[in-house]
Amino acid sequence: MPLRAKITHPGFQAQAASTMSDIHAEFKEQPGDDPDDVQFNTLYGVRTIQLNRPKKYNALNGSMIRKIIPRLKEYQKSALASIIVIGGAGPKAFCAGGDVSQLAKDIAENGETGQTTSKSYFGLEYKLDHLIATYPKPYIAYLDGITMGGGVGLSVHAPIRIATENTNFAMPETGIGFFPDVGGSFFLPRLEGFLGTYLALTSESLKGVQALFAGVATHYIDSSVLSNLTARLAELVFKDYDTLHTRLRIIDRTIEEFNTGLPHNESPQLAGNLRLAIDYCFRYDTVEKIISALEKERDSAHAPPQIKEWAMRTLAKLGEKSPTSLKVTLRQMRLGTRWNTAETFNREYHIAAKFMRHPDFVNGVSARLIHKPATKAKWQPDTLEGVTNDHVENFFKIDEGEDSLNLLTQGLDYDRYPFERDLGLPREEHVEQLVKARARGREDIINAMVEAKEGKIGVREKVEEILGRRAGMNGEGNVVWKS
Repeated sequence: MPLRAKITHPGFQAQAASTMSDIHAEFKEQPGDDPDDVQFNTLYGVRTIQLNRPKKYNALNGSMIRKIIPRLKEYQKSALASIIVIGGAGPKAFCAGGDVSQLAKDIAENGETGQTTSKSYFGLEYKLDHLIATYPKPYIAYLDGITMGGGVGLSVHAPIRIATENTNFAMPETGIGFFPDVGGSFFLPRLEGFLGTYLALTSESLKGVQALFAGVATHYIDSSVLSNLTARLAELVFKDYDTLHTRLRIIDRTIEEFNTGLPHNESPQLAGNLRLAIDYCFRYDTVEKIISALEKERDSAHAPPQIKEWAMRTLAKLGEKSPTSLKVTLRQMRLGTRWNTAETFNREYHIAAKFMRHPDFVNGVSARLIHKPATKAKWQPDTLEGVTNDHVENFFKIDEGEDSLNLLTQGLDYDRYPFERDLGLPREEHVEQLVKARARGREDIINAMVEAKEGKIGVREKVEEILGRRAGMNGEGNVVWKS
């Protein structure tokens, strides 16, 4: 991601030095930390954070987190810092995840000591993710390239998330004997329908503009204009009394100045019959019932060929995942709808600690990420039947004497993303409200939503998909919402 332009000032450096001296020891540099794995630049009121491990696809580690947290706290206090922009160095990745290979090696070599070290890492990571989720200033993530695992935690809780043609979003944790963490308990169940459950269990990826249509990204622009966008954001001047909502709306309109249209008139892929099949199959509360539903789709004489093929591929994907991960993840998706942001990260902290003590994590990471070429993981147990309900529920129990996560922000937690209605594309419930408000035709509804969103890219295509799947027409030519 291009974050090149830089303006430095001695006053900024002095302020940074003063603020940094007050940072808790937990975030101070440790022996072995790479001094250059994150780069921080200033462009008027914009503060850019660039993950700088391109050879490792900008994989997140403790050294990087110990740099980013103090800077975000510094920017939060500074009247000179108006907007935060985060991106990744190199042409391939924003951030391909946490450096779990190192964690697995540490556990394999050092046993309980390695488990404790890994738990500490996740605690540090989740504190950063929660800080981003509750940050009181505009925070913008450029999802330019691979965005997985830990990279999702750095981006998906931001109020503004920009996808490009290079975006490759996924949560691949069930394939390495882990679970979709970094706040996955919060954001995945809050995607429309059962898309979040589908993405969590299968590790299905969303590429390019599909991240926008699915609700993972709020905007889509071409990567070639990211540096120009950063420079344009630096020109923005907010009034002192402007609320965060007002500032984000100004930024939203500014981003649309760089709208170059959808790539090749691309439409939503998780749409129509496929989206109906996803919601039908992944609505169940047990993995066994989900698999049974997929088998029925695969074997149905009435299902369209593309749905039968999708069901067959999905069954094959699920068959490769850790049975423990699948069952824990599905339970996580259902419980996560009740958790606010603070509880989400506290719960995930304890779940992660349980996985550090489970053999599937080391086995999965070793097989899929460390061994070259990758091998098939040996899961324990290796069948769904072997994973009992008690086994699953144990992951969600907080043992007596367990430490809790000391989050860095208090009093700013929420149950729903506070800006989801104003930023990003319309959701199904928004279209439903418009349809039910008064009788009108299909094109009137689409135009009304496009106008309400000020011509935002992708709105027409998203509303057309929702109406095609969830609505019909009555005898008067008006749209009727299907129950």
